[in-house]
Amino acid sequence: MTIIAIADEVRAALAAGRGVVALESTILSHGLPSGRNRKVAERLEAVVREAGAVPATIAVLDGKIRVGLDERQLDRLCAADSGLVKLSKRDLGPAIAMNQDGATTVASTAAIAHAAGIGVFGTGGLGGVHLPLPGKHSSWDVSADLDALAETPVLVVSSGVKSVLDIEATLELLETRSVPVIGYQTDHFPGFYLRESAYALSWRVDTPKQAADVVHAHWQVPGQAGILLANPIPPEYEMDRELHDQLLADGVKLLDERGVQGRDVTPVLLEHFHTASSGVSLDANEALVVANVTLAAQIAADLAER
Repeated sequence: MTIIAIADEVRAALAAGRGVVALESTILSHGLPSGRNRKVAERLEAVVREAGAVPATIAVLDGKIRVGLDERQLDRLCAADSGLVKLSKRDLGPAIAMNQDGATTVASTAAIAHAAGIGVFGTGGLGGVHLPLPGKHSSWDVSADLDALAETPVLVVSSGVKSVLDIEATLELLETRSVPVIGYQTDHFPGFYLRESAYALSWRVDTPKQAADVVHAHWQVPGQAGILLANPIPPEYEMDRELHDQLLADGVKLLDERGVQGRDVTPVLLEHFHTASSGVSLDANEALVVANVTLAAQIAADLAER
């Protein structure tokens, strides 16, 4: 049985050496409200094509991993009653065996993209090390995204990690796993809704060509790690820092009151941001993922020319 089904357009682009950009599906099925998610799905695929590459949205549907979705499949993915579950890399086998439809996270999307021969992936924010909840000294909750990036030679373009996470610990772990973190037109690691965190970066590029140069060289050195290209949110969509910090503080209290733990922490915090900010964070989320996917497509097109 063929577990990975690659859409004809994606397969043809790969065979012809054209640029292809992997797109995750969790941001559509779980990160954005119904209706808006379908419009964003169209917008993301459109900006990839405008940059000269081919989009490959990834999900698990009808017992198979789908690399590249048609209009009907995108409709299913974005439907309010889709019933799709979040699938990290560890969940792929059980989901396929049990015929469970699901949306892929950064970890599973990166792994699938590499298996399909796709080397560039555009997303919103990477998972990371969670902040300790009130009353706890530390957190053992670490996203599988980090290990996937350390083990999978794929370029991931994101606006850093979600700002509800422990950025310092996340960067330390990436350094330990030998994952290069490159700032795009910035010397500081982005904070998702914020353009800059307090943490400086060792490397910076300022054009898609420079980024492609780094990727091309990295793929020729020993090792299997991917690359994280950290692209700040467009300045006009950056959240007010005071509002951001207040939302985060209130969100952490909410987690403590509800006893939320594990994989439910980030979705609950992000939903709190969306609700309490009166939609400001939703606009920010859309703007940053569009910017990241556009940049990923420009880099993919440049790499294809080589």
